[in-house]
Amino acid sequence: MFEKLPAVEDRFEKIQKMLSDPEVTSDIGEYTKLMKELSSLTPVVEKYRQWVKAEDDGRQAKALLEEGGQDPELKELASEELEEARQNALQFAEELKVLLLPKDPNDDRNVILEIRAGTGGEEAALFAGTLFRMYSMYAENKGFHIDVLNENATELGGFKEISVEITGQGAYSRFKFESGVHRVQRVPETESQGRIQTSTATVAVLPEAEDVDVDLDMNDIQIDTFRSSGAGGQHINKTSSAIRVTHIPTGMVVECQDERSQHKNKDRALKILRSRLLEKEQEKQHEEIAGQRRAMVGTGDRSERIRTYNFPQGRVSDHRIGLTLYKIESIVNGDLDEIIDALITADTTEKLKEAGDTE
Repeated sequence: MFEKLPAVEDRFEKIQKMLSDPEVTSDIGEYTKLMKELSSLTPVVEKYRQWVKAEDDGRQAKALLEEGGQDPELKELASEELEEARQNALQFAEELKVLLLPKDPNDDRNVILEIRAGTGGEEAALFAGTLFRMYSMYAENKGFHIDVLNENATELGGFKEISVEITGQGAYSRFKFESGVHRVQRVPETESQGRIQTSTATVAVLPEAEDVDVDLDMNDIQIDTFRSSGAGGQHINKTSSAIRVTHIPTGMVVECQDERSQHKNKDRALKILRSRLLEKEQEKQHEEIAGQRRAMVGTGDRSERIRTYNFPQGRVSDHRIGLTLYKIESIVNGDLDEIIDALITADTTEKLKEAGDTE
């Protein structure tokens, strides 16, 4: 796995020299491209140099141990240095393996997050609202910006469906494992007898598509306008500003009515459509190469039940990795890092195992 690292280091040094060339710095496009490549290579090269130094320290300590003769103090010192060097080399090697795993090209993208009420009637819609609030608070905690693209609210404050855009460096890397069916067990606000009800909501996390990612032929698009509507008659426009976009080849339909401007609703609907089409294309590519792999944390299939929120017991269980936490209040208030970090660790472990199997 480390055989190509000297060449990576050479490339790193070459880019550093190129970035001091006035011809390169005057070309904004080339300069930006090289800076991005340098940024991606830096952690790998730094860790590789640490590993090389640890290996070299180990060789020197071993030579000192062999040359120490009968001097017990020198032999003890050399033995300690050798053990420290070995431990450092092992640690840096493991960290290098993680850094050398293929990076998800979507990790740095913004996110289109879609939440839909599932089974459970009004309580499912209220749970969709709980999930929206949870993700909004988590996004705010991580310094991301969240913007509602479209919503279909209910009179009790829930959502039949809501779509939001989450923007910020690495947004997709933090949200990508949230796709699937989320289940809640609690006494609904609508339940007078105090009985626990089980309801579900479906979450879809889409990497936001850029114009260059999806060749969207407007001849394949049907655009209809209609009047916006809201829960209990709120926010009703007298003009037809709401937009329904239909992608004829796939039958995908996107509605946007959150903005009062027809033009803004159209732009937002097309943004969501592009992201859905990108996801569909990526799913197709994954299916072609992925009979080999089904990650431990799941396929991202929207029909897969991934997590249960049990309010009477105060627990949240992620079924993909067997993680149960008894801190439901803090989790639904946006404290998701422990779950998400565990999912990332599980996925990385699975990838390392596969990398080892293919060597």
